[in-house]
Amino acid sequence: MTTKHSSLAWGLLGALAPLLAGCDAALIDPKGDIGVQERSLIVSAILWMLVVVIPVFAMTALFVWRYRASNPRARYEPGWHKDFRIEAAVWGVPAVIVVALGIATWQSTHELDPSRPIAADAPPIEIQVVALDWKWLFIYPKENVASVNELAFPVGVPVSFSVTSGSVMNAFFIPRLGSQIYAMSGMRTRLHLIADAPGVYPGMSSQYSGRGFSHMRFKARVGSRADFDAWIAHARAAPAALDAGSFAALAAPSEDHPVAYYRAVTPGFFETLIDEFRGAPH
Repeated sequence: MTTKHSSLAWGLLGALAPLLAGCDAALIDPKGDIGVQERSLIVSAILWMLVVVIPVFAMTALFVWRYRASNPRARYEPGWHKDFRIEAAVWGVPAVIVVALGIATWQSTHELDPSRPIAADAPPIEIQVVALDWKWLFIYPKENVASVNELAFPVGVPVSFSVTSGSVMNAFFIPRLGSQIYAMSGMRTRLHLIADAPGVYPGMSSQYSGRGFSHMRFKARVGSRADFDAWIAHARAAPAALDAGSFAALAAPSEDHPVAYYRAVTPGFFETLIDEFRGAPH
């Protein structure tokens, strides 16, 4: 997107700011490369649609003024509906916009494929995500720890998420980093994200999943490598381990579940959970 378009887009968003004062600005203030690219796509789509919207409102005001009853110079010309130029504008401009948006969507669908790894100098952090009623379980297979309703990873390091559900269908979303992905029992979906700035970013479920849906939130803590190592050490100091028994207690429906940590995880726990749902009778 050109600098001219970026300035116009930010001017538009600034004009709408009073109307959006009560809304979360996460989508227009991303903190990761994926979120930045998605914001550019949204802004480009808005600009293309304004090519139709602005002339429509401008002509509406113009026609009301020009063809008012008190204007004796306004001519009655009922033959306009046969004018080729008008027909070409009415049908041609929207057609061009649809084609342009279609091309941009096709390109971005491949470039922003959630399962596509992010190129970076550092190897990715692997995190396994399990959606439960109504909480999030995060497993770090390489570090052999787990947490509930909180995760952490270093700034500037790609994160490879494997997402599933231990209950109903859900959706995993960190708005400031971009790209929500569905969580389905018996299936593994992939999502790759990266944070460009340190901070604590709210995460949420973007798929209604029952009574406790509104409380199904978590925090993504992004800091330095030392901060991440300290978080892992804190998790390893927890008294409980994640196994079949502790997971059964955790999986029971609960609302406003506090942040919790597990010092160890049964090997292959995530894969076993997926296999159990695959083999479950329908």
